Amino acid sequence: MTTLFQQRLDRYYTAMRNGKPDRVPIRPFAAEVTAVYAGMTCQDVTQDYNLAFEALIKCCRDFDWDATVPNMVYVWAGVVQASATRYYALPGVQIPPTTAFQYLEPPEDAAYMRDDEYDAFIADPTGFLANRWLPRVTYTVKGPGEPNTFDNNMTLLTGMAAM
Repeated sequence: MTTLFQQRLDRYYTAMRNGKPDRVPIRPFAAEVTAVYAGMTCQDVTQDYNLAFEALIKCCRDFDWDATVPNMVYVWAGVVQASATRYYALPGVQIPPTTAFQYLEPPEDAAYMRDDEYDAFIADPTGFLANRWLPRVTYTVKGPGEPNTFDNNMTLLTGMAAM
């Protein structure tokens, strides 16, 4: 196992450093497919880190992957919920437990960034994201000039903690 690990690590590092490994390393970002393969639901792996890790390890063993990223899908549910994000639907919350995360596109007249705002974004990306984009993509964060609320503050705190 140690030899195999070192071969895979060397292969991966060589490729990441733009070298020529002995073969192309396999490093998928498998996300929800690991749940399906392991006989779990998407909700299982988005709500339980241990199940997400078990599903990922099963895929690594069965498919002989060289490397993988930690199964990040479990993170998104907590961050999405803690930050009151509008643009994701979560498995087992807004959509069926067997369905992968869904991006919720807003109606065109309510876009999170509008066609005429690119100059403002380019001029001050941080200010734009904090003052315009964030209030649009969450249910509770208030924009400049709006009264602050407990929900606004809690969304910011819980979102940061979840991240």
